[in-house]
Amino acid sequence: MNTYGRYPLTIERGNGTFLYDNQNVEYVDCAAGIATCCLGHAHPALSKAVADQMNQVHHCSNLYYIPAQASLASWLVKNSCADKVFFCNSGAEANEAAIKLARKYAHTKLGIDHPVIITAVNSFHGRTLTAITATGQPKYQKDFGPLTPGFEYVEYNNLAELKEKVKEIQGRGNGHGLAGIMMESLQGEGGIRPGTTEFFQGIRQLCDETGALMMMDEVQTGMGRTGHLWGYESIGVEPDVFSSAKALGGGVPIGAMLCKDKCNVFGPGDHASTYGGNPLACAAGVAVAKAFEEEGILENVQRRGEQFRQLARTVLQNKYPKLISEVRGWGLINGIELSADQPLTAADVTKALMVTEHVLVVPAGPKVIRFVPPLIIDEETINVIINKVDKVLSTLTSTPTA
Repeated sequence: MNTYGRYPLTIERGNGTFLYDNQNVEYVDCAAGIATCCLGHAHPALSKAVADQMNQVHHCSNLYYIPAQASLASWLVKNSCADKVFFCNSGAEANEAAIKLARKYAHTKLGIDHPVIITAVNSFHGRTLTAITATGQPKYQKDFGPLTPGFEYVEYNNLAELKEKVKEIQGRGNGHGLAGIMMESLQGEGGIRPGTTEFFQGIRQLCDETGALMMMDEVQTGMGRTGHLWGYESIGVEPDVFSSAKALGGGVPIGAMLCKDKCNVFGPGDHASTYGGNPLACAAGVAVAKAFEEEGILENVQRRGEQFRQLARTVLQNKYPKLISEVRGWGLINGIELSADQPLTAADVTKALMVTEHVLVVPAGPKVIRFVPPLIIDEETINVIINKVDKVLSTLTSTPTA
């Protein structure tokens, strides 16, 4: 099916931070499978773990105990604010699980007949029907109605608007009530927009006051991408429920919904997944977890992220002040925003970087160029990326100060 606007590029292999096409041309990978290949490509420990597990048992039913699943769940609980884990296959599935959990919690613990979950305008929570409803972007919802009821939206980082929305929902009566507030700690598809401490502390307070669940989508920001293991650590709050996927398996499909004991309302039969948490996926997850413990991944993310933003501002933004309006991000999820009054788009820069400088990036909206390289990227490669972006912008603009 023609569901992807593909580039004319065929990838055949990878090594570390680099990918190689079918002509053996080398590309610097600043997409990482869209923030997924956290250990880069052909990481020895990850490759060995997956190969070894394939030679033992790669899949069995969740009707039986799976040692690798238990090991990964234990590590996740030890290294987060959660007490329980449900495994699935993707970020959308993890968010669907979180939504189901919040609805059952609202029905069984809060006595709400018509639960409402608040999400943000310009959010992104996945491509399934309920996930696109949670996603506050009409372009993803167009032609897929009727959408799942029970979602309402507020502007991201606007605490005053959120407070008014909560007050209005709680005052409706007739069995309506707030089940949860679901946010990304940093909006990825919405333009690499970090959340503010004030906004998220306000969410925590509103949830404490109403009994609703604080829900966080950590699919793109989780597993070290922000310089902390979890994005919520960057804003000083603890959610009741959060989702993970993408980097959790280093590129092997796996997702997880994690929650605190107080909202662990699922029982046998309430939710399930055929492949979720199978031996192969969890072996990959355990290998990723061990790499975080043994290879100084988080420290590297912090250092390389600071290096990227500093160079993007001093080398690029200073040279192209009319073209670049802002450089922002956390850790190794960063965006360079092009000025709204300039004709150049993120898609233009993305294509030029791929074709002329062999750098792979991903747009995050019409004007934001997203840089999400493997978390193992080194200092020299960051310098190379900045130089290549400079060359592309110089070519695409008439003068260096465009």
